[in-house]
Amino acid sequence: MKQKIIDYINSFLDQRIQTSYDAMQAAQASANEESKSSAGDKYETSRAMGQLDRDMHGLMHEQAKREKAIVERIDMNLVFKKGAVGAFLKTSTGNYFLAVSVGICKIDGENIMIISPQSPIGALLMGKGKGDTFNFREKEAKIEEIF
Repeated sequence: MKQKIIDYINSFLDQRIQTSYDAMQAAQASANEESKSSAGDKYETSRAMGQLDRDMHGLMHEQAKREKAIVERIDMNLVFKKGAVGAFLKTSTGNYFLAVSVGICKIDGENIMIISPQSPIGALLMGKGKGDTFNFREKEAKIEEIF
């Protein structure tokens, strides 16, 4: 199951990396095109907006690459006794995989929330062991298994 989750995350991040790169290149091309065809203040404004778009997509691209590096460091052979990056936790309220923030995916018919340890629920799960309880959104949940 963990390998399928990792494969899903890698596919998700590869797509995010490519999409942000393509958007960054398109914004740069647009800014370059404005410099060729515009004049005066309009040129300066359009070029600045194009550069801001490029920078924003560049930040998204770098963030996705950092997240990919985190996922690549996960050791699939590690056996977890407590919540940590790379742990798959089954709880009374749902299934969680601690890695990077991706959202809900369905694998082998099970909904799995792929979350960052910095997220509110991720922070609650970090360091918790089998049988431990935690409260999230005024609901108590119990950790049933950790893989």
